[in-house]
Amino acid sequence: MPEWLSVIILGLIEGLTEFIPVSSTGHLLIAQKWLPRQSELFNILIQSGAALALVPLFWKKFSGMMFGLGKAENRDLLAKLGVAFLITCVAGMVMKKWGLELPESARPVAWATFIGGFVIFGVEYFCKNRKMTSELTWLVVLGVAAGQLIAMSFPGASRSGATIMIALMLGLARPVATEFSFLLGVPTLLAAGGYQILKAYQDNEIMATNWFHVGLGFIASAISAFVVVRWLIQFVQSHTFNGFAIYRVALGAVLLLWLV
Repeated sequence: MPEWLSVIILGLIEGLTEFIPVSSTGHLLIAQKWLPRQSELFNILIQSGAALALVPLFWKKFSGMMFGLGKAENRDLLAKLGVAFLITCVAGMVMKKWGLELPESARPVAWATFIGGFVIFGVEYFCKNRKMTSELTWLVVLGVAAGQLIAMSFPGASRSGATIMIALMLGLARPVATEFSFLLGVPTLLAAGGYQILKAYQDNEIMATNWFHVGLGFIASAISAFVVVRWLIQFVQSHTFNGFAIYRVALGAVLLLWLV
């Protein structure tokens, strides 16, 4: 298979899985067992492509935080996103300095995928008869930030899955939990991309990078993420995440059997 085609496929996989609770990192690790393995710079930059796809979908929220700070609700949302983002950045950099890296083996990803499915089942059961609120409290903000760190520590856990499930556990209504997770994903993933570019520059890897392939993956990721998120925004209004849980359990089981 031509490498230009393989990077497009990887970009599509990233965009399709970044914002649904199934783990994009896990899917990329699995896909690269058959497709040419790409650099960490490639994997992180195509996440930035997926993040940028959310800007037009949530333009009203982002424009409010940029140009409408005279309104209390815009200031409140900006402050809460800022705190969650700052916690993620500081703790994430500390974890990187401690040597946190993506696993070479697919086994930890398989276990995280499998167990994560049961976590979703459990959270949905716990929330089934609870009265959920649309109020985004500071406790939820801290919980969502913790969810991002959990996803960083355990590839396969899913950033969106961990953040949304924690928000649901803390009583936040599903549509609001999903939206806040998505909004926080934009600066988080863009910052990760910027950090990785700086690191590649410092390590003299910039010139060795095939930027045409990165661009293809970036565009493919943005397009597929736009389509998926647009659909998911409507889906969560009237559906649970149990369907994704079934998928995770099935995929995790198949992977664990395959890796035996």
